[in-house]
Amino acid sequence: MFQTLRQIARIGIKTEAKPAPANEDVVAARLQEEVLRVLGRALTIRHVDAGSCNACELEAHALTNPSYNIEGLGIRFVASPRHADALLVTGPVTKHMAIALKRTYDATPEPKLVIAAGECACGRGIFGEGYATIGAVSKILPVDVTIPGCPPSPTALLRGILAAISRAAPPPDRVEPRLGGEPAV
Repeated sequence: MFQTLRQIARIGIKTEAKPAPANEDVVAARLQEEVLRVLGRALTIRHVDAGSCNACELEAHALTNPSYNIEGLGIRFVASPRHADALLVTGPVTKHMAIALKRTYDATPEPKLVIAAGECACGRGIFGEGYATIGAVSKILPVDVTIPGCPPSPTALLRGILAAISRAAPPPDRVEPRLGGEPAV
């Protein structure tokens, strides 16, 4: 035991340098910092299916799996529009969902974002306008970002969500105070 301790004292501890973080970790950290810089907290999204075929829902649900790990970026889905910062609307707006969609929008606190995801929500899908559908989300709500695709990939959905966040970002020279009096950075 003493021989080992003397050898450590004489030679010192020899270890490898700390490895650099993986590229994915660097990108994820940068995205999380961007979300926190813009909002000062996690972005919360209320997903509304306005009458889709569920393909867009499957892709949006894939954002929560370990491959995309959207919660690790500071973005999460919530059940109530009262807790949401953004609405992610999929599908063509059916006539029966128009009132519910408008009420959901009204229940979401200001400032709020609306993201139309998928060809149908953008007004270009196969369902279009008809006896049962109104069509694009923009006919009912003011849309901030549209994400094309039938269905859009989880990566496209994530890019659209991040585009909405960057549009909501205050100008760099304007810093708004938080409730505690500290500036939001």
